[in-house]
Amino acid sequence: MNNLLHIGFVGCGSFVQHFIPLFKAHPYVGSVAVTDLIPERRIETAKKHGVTDIYDSFEDMLKSKKLNCIAIFTQRHLHGPLAIAALKAGKHVYSAVPMATSVEEIAQIVELVKQTGLTYSMGETGHYRPCSIFCRTKLKSGEMGEFVYGESQYNHDMRHFYASYQRSGGPDWKRTAAGIPPMLYPTHSTGMMLSSTGSYARKVAAFGYRDHHEDGIFGEGKNDWDNPFTNTSAMLYLANGGIARISENRRIGWYGPQSYITNFCGTAGSYECSIAQHSYVRLSGMDAVYEDVSGLLNPFEMQKHVSEEGFANAVVNNKWSSTFAPIQNTKRLPEEFIGMPDGHGGTHKYMCDDFCKAAYTGKLSPTNAWIAARYNLPGLIAHQSALKDGESIDVPDFGDPPAGQDMLDSDK
Repeated sequence: MNNLLHIGFVGCGSFVQHFIPLFKAHPYVGSVAVTDLIPERRIETAKKHGVTDIYDSFEDMLKSKKLNCIAIFTQRHLHGPLAIAALKAGKHVYSAVPMATSVEEIAQIVELVKQTGLTYSMGETGHYRPCSIFCRTKLKSGEMGEFVYGESQYNHDMRHFYASYQRSGGPDWKRTAAGIPPMLYPTHSTGMMLSSTGSYARKVAAFGYRDHHEDGIFGEGKNDWDNPFTNTSAMLYLANGGIARISENRRIGWYGPQSYITNFCGTAGSYECSIAQHSYVRLSGMDAVYEDVSGLLNPFEMQKHVSEEGFANAVVNNKWSSTFAPIQNTKRLPEEFIGMPDGHGGTHKYMCDDFCKAAYTGKLSPTNAWIAARYNLPGLIAHQSALKDGESIDVPDFGDPPAGQDMLDSDK
């Protein structure tokens, strides 16, 4: 399309504060604007980032002839309806995760993108994490053989979420924000595994941990979803014949790392991770060959401190968790991003760049609507399975992106 992007940010909570500066600095972006239901928040956010365009509502953004993109940073269950409305209004869409919280909303987003040719990109960090890049690259090369089994998880204890939920959910935060089923926010675990395998889920069977904590957030009648689960683990049967276990845990004695692949196994080679130790083993004839790949996957800053006392304790408290690792290709990013803060394992800049490149050039984002659907749908069906005590359920699939449409390569 070769026109500069003019992006309206919907939602002025804490998370969007990390992204406005990046989008604003991108060479393909002409301007940014903000809106929020709370007037004070939109005014404070605009002032903080030097944004002059402030809209009174999301609806006003949709009517704007200047804005050609919408970036969604609202509460999670609102992402789907807002994305649908934006696409219907002719806007490109960047959405924080999840894509949507119902199969019907996901189907509608995919169909709208197919009909309109507009760009949709979901900002999933797991796609760009060092462990995903490593496993994806090794599997594509053929060195690992065929994928057979893997495990990934997103461990984020509720005690680290309370303040965020209170900000976003208001006085009724326990019901409207905190109680969302963990598998309606599945992409931090599915995104890593499925982007690495290059496959998608066909069947899922899951079990959930029924919470009985004194905070009273989970259980029938206690939240808008009647959700009893803080933790859910699912077994996925993939289209390539492999099996994957994904876990979304919100009541767990753990802090960091939060999103990671525990193991990723092929017929000829396997990867394993434990905190900051990354191991790669491949078979050579009858013998196994071990390689310590920690220096490739751990952030540059982390590796500087490996021999220091207290290193492991610092890692499990998420120190150095927002910086680049050697395996991440920083040369593909705009030079305007140099020196700017990042987050989530050095992934924010890649998510921003891929949306901007996709919307500007007309190519597909690596996390386009079809890929995003495949990252989200297993979680939605896993929650249904857990409510049915682990019943195996088919996962719907909306197919591959249209043939012949170029897609950006996130690793180059």
